Amino acid sequence: DATATSDDTKSDNLTKIEGVGPKAAEAITAGGLTTFSAVAASTPEAIKAILDAAEGRLGSLDPTTWVDQAKLAAEGKWDELKKMQDEMDGGKPTKSKEEE
Repeated sequence: DATATSDDTKSDNLTKIEGVGPKAAEAITAGGLTTFSAVAASTPEAIKAILDAAEGRLGSLDPTTWVDQAKLAAEGKWDELKKMQDEMDGGKPTKSKEEE
């Protein structure tokens, strides 16, 4: 479907964000968040609204960490992103972080 996206707009592979599968990436992109920077500038609440409005069972996904992950990806901090993702389970923190 050539009307959906134009090839001259660059979009990132949002599935590099832990917890984002192909369907979720498709929904987020359709919602206007096509790059890591756009996701990083968004909020978990806004992303959740996009997922809730999408077809399928995407409303059950938890985008809490996606903004932080996208921020690291947008800045090219792949090692830090990998470390963050290693401490997650499906994009959700596995243990509560110590907040100071």
